[in-house]
Amino acid sequence: MSELIVMRKTPSISTAERQNPFRTDNERWAAVRARDQAADGAFVYAVATTGVYCRPNCAARLPRRENVSFHITCADADRAGFRACKRCRPNEPGIADRHGVAVRDACRRIEQAEEMPSLAALAQATGLSRFHFHRVFRALTGLTPKAYAAAHRGKRLRAELSKHDTVTAALYGAGFNSNSRFYATSSELLGMTPSQFRAGGEGSAIRFALGKCSLGSILVAMTNKGICAIELGDDPQYLLRELQDRFPKATLIGADRDFEQLIAKVIGFIEAPARALDLPLDIRGTAFQQRVWQELRAIPPGSTATYTEIATRIGRPKAVRAVAQACASNAIAVAIPCHRVVRSDGSLSGYYWGVERKRALLARERVV
Repeated sequence: MSELIVMRKTPSISTAERQNPFRTDNERWAAVRARDQAADGAFVYAVATTGVYCRPNCAARLPRRENVSFHITCADADRAGFRACKRCRPNEPGIADRHGVAVRDACRRIEQAEEMPSLAALAQATGLSRFHFHRVFRALTGLTPKAYAAAHRGKRLRAELSKHDTVTAALYGAGFNSNSRFYATSSELLGMTPSQFRAGGEGSAIRFALGKCSLGSILVAMTNKGICAIELGDDPQYLLRELQDRFPKATLIGADRDFEQLIAKVIGFIEAPARALDLPLDIRGTAFQQRVWQELRAIPPGSTATYTEIATRIGRPKAVRAVAQACASNAIAVAIPCHRVVRSDGSLSGYYWGVERKRALLARERVV
């Protein structure tokens, strides 16, 4: 099963009653009048004159308030003598659940296929149009089907390259059925050639620069695809050693004038967070990590989100610890703002580059 999709489960009555945000009849009636999608699954409403009960967002004509009663579950409405609406079908899985099943199945197809299935084939298997399927898939996973397939294949490729003695064995293990197809996409998936990846980056060029900012030393590194690291610390030589450990055989190239302008732009963003940091990024990670990092980039400066909130936003409400690990795996400080994620009580948890730097960044952004 896809690591991104977790199906919503219908809660027990006691849980639903405890978590239902529509606690009063006035709140429920307001949701029915607004056809509030968020109320779907929280309750159903029944109409005395028709003997039918509906979802809060049913498209049927709005009944008169005095004829409406509310029920927490379909079973409650059934016991009260009402029957389910044939239009919105409240006693069947909702559209969000049906979409979740469709996307989960599509992810499984992508992961198990030797060749990336076409968008038309994936959509046809779900019973949705290509446009609708593409939109639903992106809404639930945060990635397009093509990007999801690339992230999954990149993960498989890295694992296979670490496992096999030859690139040829690795490419077939990762699901590529031809050398030409493999070499056409491998550099994009890995950020370098497969041989370079297996050799710790041998032959690849990574430009870097060290500098000073108000938070201490800073290292910025860049491949031909974009920035692959922004590191903060007290000792510039330690930052450089970390970069060398990540790519032990890559060719590290010191800053030239153009690259010095880039690191100045990064430092300027740290000092004045209101500025935009419009720079290409070379983001490498699993599909799950990329989804988390994408959600982090959606947190505006001056705001924070909890690990639980991020887990909920990506459809993995129970994966709070995995979200925290994805934040800790981020190698691009500030540009992927993991410093904006806090504990549920608002306190600051661990930050790879130091909690005091996290506190300083948040304070600076709040002032802006």
